[in-house]
This record gives sequence, C-alpha cells and structure tokens, in this order.
Amino acid sequence: MSMTDALGRIEEIRSTLSQLSGAAAVKPAAAASVAVAAGTDAEFASTLSSLTSAASAGAGSVDGGTPAGAAADGEVLGAVQKYLGLPYIWGGNDPAQGLDCSSFVQNVYKDLGYTLPRVTWDQMNSGTEVASLAEAQPGDLLFSHDGGHVAIYLGNGKAVDAPQPGQTIAIRDAWETDANLTTIRRILPTESAGASGTGAADAAGLSDLVASARAAQAAMMGSAA
Repeated sequence: MSMTDALGRIEEIRSTLSQLSGAAAVKPAAAASVAVAAGTDAEFASTLSSLTSAASAGAGSVDGGTPAGAAADGEVLGAVQKYLGLPYIWGGNDPAQGLDCSSFVQNVYKDLGYTLPRVTWDQMNSGTEVASLAEAQPGDLLFSHDGGHVAIYLGNGKAVDAPQPGQTIAIRDAWETDANLTTIRRILPTESAGASGTGAADAAGLSDLVASARAAQAAMMGSAA
C-alpha cells in the first residue's frame, strides 16, 4: 500500500464525515436522535484515537500482525460509522429500520465495494481463512456461536456488531477468543508494510482523521443547540 493510496482513502473518509456534519446542520435531528449521534460519533473518534495510538507505539505493527497505521482502520471505521446506533432487528435488512448481524456486515461491505451473501453460514465461506485472532486485521469477520453470529474486528481489541434484540449496533471490546470463534474470514486485501517511514506517515494521517471525526461531532452538536 503506497502512502498516496493511504492518504486517498483518508480523504474519502474525511469527505464522508464532512457530509454527515453538513446534513446535520441543514436538518437538525430530534433531541433523542442527536444524543445518539453525538454518542456514536464520540465512540467513533475514541476508537480511531485508540487505533492511532496503538499504531504509533507498535513499532510497525498492531496486535502483532497489522501494519502500523494501516488504511483499513479508517476505511472500515468510515463504512461502519453510519450504522452505529441502529437497532438490532432479527431478519432486518433495511438500514432505515434496523439490521441483524449478518445484514449489518453485508451492508458495510457493500459500501466498501464487496458483495457478501446474506446469512452468516454463507458468509463463513467468503474470503480467506485467518488462522488465529492474533493474526486478525481490521475488517476481518469474526464468526462465533457455530456461525450463528458475526462481528467485524477493528483491531486493538475492538469489534463492532449488531448484537441482539433490544440492543443497537455499537463498537465494543472484543470478547471473542480463539476458543469461542468458529472461524475468522478476511474479505479485504491484506495490507503489506510499506517502505521505512510509511507507518509513521499513515499514523499521522489517522491522527488527522480523528480530528475530522471530532470536528464532525462538534458540528452536529452545535446544530442541535
């Protein structure tokens, strides 16, 4: 992955955040909706900060296998962000109403340009298998409960999923382990380490993305005031 590609992806995410901020300024949401949006944006920015810090301190890798500052971090988080706060609905496949775990994954990857099957048991055959959680990279799919549930791994001990009825799509600490995972599947191309200095440049780019996320959050909160 070249530095140019990484910066290009970061700009795409920054543009998405700007559009979200602008939409909120033109049409403020109801008070309860604004509270949810502010909370999920803060969580989004916090996760980006966490991943950026891990990249900076990882001497070239995150979780022992992910290239430092890999563009996949911001790319996956950018695709995930618009679904945060949506309710879990069993069998749900309408982002305007709610999604179940496999539909959430299907929609995220559709936004990233990948076509996945609708249900977990078919999704489990997509992409390539990852041998262990230690080798997982941001964007890998974590299948548990004998394939009955799927989450998206975000790196640095974080995952995101549509959990169960009564809950909403949210970023969380990853409770998955090799012992309770059925399989890990990689859909996104593997990011390879670049030339010396590229990791630091990508980490700096992610820092800029964190600032953009926080700016979008502030704009949304300001429009509701």
